[in-house]
Amino acid sequence: MFRALAFATTATLAALLTPLAFSGTASAHGPTPQKMDQSITIAAPAEKVWAVVGDFAGIAAWNPAIKSAEATGGTERGATRSLTLEKGAITESLDSYSAERRVYSFRLSRENVAAFPVSFYTAKITVTEAGDESTVRWIGRFYRGDTGNFPSPEQDDAAATTAMTDYIETALAGLKTKVEGEN
Repeated sequence: MFRALAFATTATLAALLTPLAFSGTASAHGPTPQKMDQSITIAAPAEKVWAVVGDFAGIAAWNPAIKSAEATGGTERGATRSLTLEKGAITESLDSYSAERRVYSFRLSRENVAAFPVSFYTAKITVTEAGDESTVRWIGRFYRGDTGNFPSPEQDDAAATTAMTDYIETALAGLKTKVEGEN
């Protein structure tokens, strides 16, 4: 009987302490990916919109957030563009490109969290025809600048989401102004 009581006490104690032993690791999981999905309608045919947005190297011509851009590799997978923003430079690389489908995807390949509080992102830009107009959709998935468990407010999820929202909205508005201004 003593042996059974000792076993029951040990099993109960283990059951009570196990959650405590793993509680620190359960909450220390790091960042979760954030998502962004923005679109804009432009009063121009899809071919005209694609001629502007489909130029991977020409992003500085329509995105006011970019002071300058230098690109290599054309529209081949692995092509890069170095983007100078107000507070520094970042580099993106091209993952896929289809002029026929009017879509390309790219990723952040060299971060600069002081310039842009995001440690990594992937994005896809698509142009679809909608009668005499076009819809441009920009989908992104990203991680905050500080991927540790306790990021500073300047590099947390909220800062990354605000930065991505502002960047994409500014870019899409700039694209609309550029294309519609050429009509």
